[in-house]
Amino acid sequence: MESVPAHERPSLLADLKSAIAGTNADYTTIPLQRAVLLLAVPMMIELLLESLFAVVDIYFVARLGSSAVATVGITETCLYLLYSIAMGVAMAVTAIIARRIGEQKPEDAARTAMQAIWIGVLASIPFALIGVFYAKDVLRLMGADDWAIEHGYRYTQWMLGGNVVIMLLFVINAIFRGAGDAAVAMRVLLVANGLNIVLDPILIFGFGPIPAYGIEGAAIATNIGRGVGVLLQLWILFRGAKHIAIDLRNLALDLATIWHIVRTSLGGIGQMIIATSAWIFLMRVLANVGSDAVAGATIAMRVLMFTLMPAWGLSNAAATLVGQNLGANRPDRAEAAVWQIGWYNMVFTLSASVLFFVFHEQIIGIFSDDPAVIAIGGEWLWIVSFSFFVYGWWMVAVQAFNGAGDTVTPTYINLVFFWLIQIPLAYALAVPLGWAHSGVFWSVFVSETAVGLFTLWLFSRGGWKNVKV
Repeated sequence: MESVPAHERPSLLADLKSAIAGTNADYTTIPLQRAVLLLAVPMMIELLLESLFAVVDIYFVARLGSSAVATVGITETCLYLLYSIAMGVAMAVTAIIARRIGEQKPEDAARTAMQAIWIGVLASIPFALIGVFYAKDVLRLMGADDWAIEHGYRYTQWMLGGNVVIMLLFVINAIFRGAGDAAVAMRVLLVANGLNIVLDPILIFGFGPIPAYGIEGAAIATNIGRGVGVLLQLWILFRGAKHIAIDLRNLALDLATIWHIVRTSLGGIGQMIIATSAWIFLMRVLANVGSDAVAGATIAMRVLMFTLMPAWGLSNAAATLVGQNLGANRPDRAEAAVWQIGWYNMVFTLSASVLFFVFHEQIIGIFSDDPAVIAIGGEWLWIVSFSFFVYGWWMVAVQAFNGAGDTVTPTYINLVFFWLIQIPLAYALAVPLGWAHSGVFWSVFVSETAVGLFTLWLFSRGGWKNVKV
């Protein structure tokens, strides 16, 4: 590892300020611990803001009743397919741009960035059409109750119809992260989610001359907040961030670059579709149990998202460092970064496990006063507490594969552990054996503990170092 004379090392406070403000640092040459800090801090804050939005959103919606919460949960389950595409493209974009930056090819990075934006726009169109014209049918297919179909469908219309802002927010922030401009992605989400949090109670419950839109107001607030975030992203990208900028020359469609991104993203899309379709199946099983089960699981999932987002921020730092250092032909440094970040992540998730084990029902009680919802959601947090630290290692290992451009290996792993283990086990425990929601939660525990241990073992073998992007 690189050594720097003590008198030349920036102080911790100076590094923290640089991490928040953004820096021109070369992440392939500066001391590794400093590189992790400069990337991880803004990425953790960025995703903490994203998870804070999710928690605040469900906090206000929960005041409308368990059917409203279930509507949000079912709609988000449908959006998971969109998230799968957005995250898959984002994985590829981060890997390709990180590799180009590591190779000192900023023009190639800029061209990739613009073509990724075009992909995001085009991919959002089918979801928008389904959302606008078939929202009630989607809810009915997913087993929603009568209230959701008759009153909550406008939430689904807004969320699916305006999905382009979700898609672009994912893709453009992936551009910034891959380039090493993590502070920009953080500031964008600060604006987008801050605006959403302010608008949520106003549009849901009404304020002065603004009428109460109910659950529809939550979706309107989300679209406004994220739409403003996308406009800010585009302004910064065209003005020029510290490591990447695009200009009018990059606007034209480049089919060769688009195909390269799509081809690279197929593995990432596949791994996310496999994981999220498994979750869709689990939600369908829970819908048969009842709205309380869906509501409890939805709240627990939001809590888990809130907790995991900082850990994903650390993991995203691993993806950027792996991509850039492989581009600079420094594979050993890339591997060292992953192990270092993995230990940090384990400490974080282990701390969260203690909170879930001790205060599971109290945490769910913040969002609902329904005893059944609290019991179900609390049970999931309690079960998760036994293996959360393993999940932290899995997150870092899988992002190392993705950052290297090897999105195919995690796809096969997900196929085995989610489709061939989690889904059959969830159904068997919940239905034939009669464990209901408990069976679903224990199937998640078994499959995700196993996938974490296996992925970490596979990473240690080192085949990802030889992937070409």
